[in-house]
Amino acid sequence: MLDYTQFQQVFPASLHSPYDRKLQQEIDAHRKTLSGVLFIDRVLRALGIAKAKVYPPKTDNALKQLHQSVCDATVSTHHKLSLFYYVLLDFDGSNGPSYISQEFVAASRLPANYQLFMQGLWYMDHLEFSSALDYVSHPSLGPDFSDDIIIALVQHAPDEDYTLPLAYFTSVRPILKSSIAVELLFDAMSRTNVTEALLYSRTFPDHAREQLFLRLIASVLDGSKGDQITRQASELVFLPFDTTEDDWFEDFLSNGEGRTLKRAKDMLLVRRIACDRFEELTKYKANNEWAAVLEGINSGVEGYLQ
Repeated sequence: MLDYTQFQQVFPASLHSPYDRKLQQEIDAHRKTLSGVLFIDRVLRALGIAKAKVYPPKTDNALKQLHQSVCDATVSTHHKLSLFYYVLLDFDGSNGPSYISQEFVAASRLPANYQLFMQGLWYMDHLEFSSALDYVSHPSLGPDFSDDIIIALVQHAPDEDYTLPLAYFTSVRPILKSSIAVELLFDAMSRTNVTEALLYSRTFPDHAREQLFLRLIASVLDGSKGDQITRQASELVFLPFDTTEDDWFEDFLSNGEGRTLKRAKDMLLVRRIACDRFEELTKYKANNEWAAVLEGINSGVEGYLQ
């Protein structure tokens, strides 16, 4: 079996280092894109290997120092092998058709779940998010770094297509810890699946739940284009709110910050129609779009009362 403490057994002398100036610049650019921190940086920090600029190793001596730092770390053997595996992924492709990373996996007997996770993080660091999802959402893995994964996937969603972060969340079902991760995920849900966003808000304690619910209303109204109520807003207004949510909805759009949002009054109008609260519409002043609708409803209500 491979002795990982021996540098030459992990990085054979026959290997050509891939860390030329081009790759170094690519890695630095990816780090900048990911808000200054790669996922491998997070792993190294979590394992107590937090030396500055330890990755990428820009020289042979730097690679040897990285190897020694990993060997000296007080972490499990599997974690150490995982770090070596991540680095060896950089060597694949620059050393002919042979994939040295797979040879390392076979020789070290690195468990599949460690391999899957580090492969996924490697793809995340290379901004290949679609490929990364196949690995980091694997059912054999836990929710490690889930906040950071959600943040990266949402912030780099192309053209507001949130398929990847929502697929990751649906597969892994992590309990997010940071407010920014929760808000970014929730906003992605609000723009994609209003029902899912509402159900997700209900998993939080009352105060956080209210804040998310109001954020949902603001989000769908902010997305309105011109004088049109968006599909998301139309979906929201017909959802079966509980009594508390109905009160939040009415208060936010009638008296709260939401009253200044464009189409707020129209949302209240449609909600009242959806809930068969026609008697509340007799004093409602509508714009041209809703005038005919209100006139018909008011005539019907007045006729019924007579």
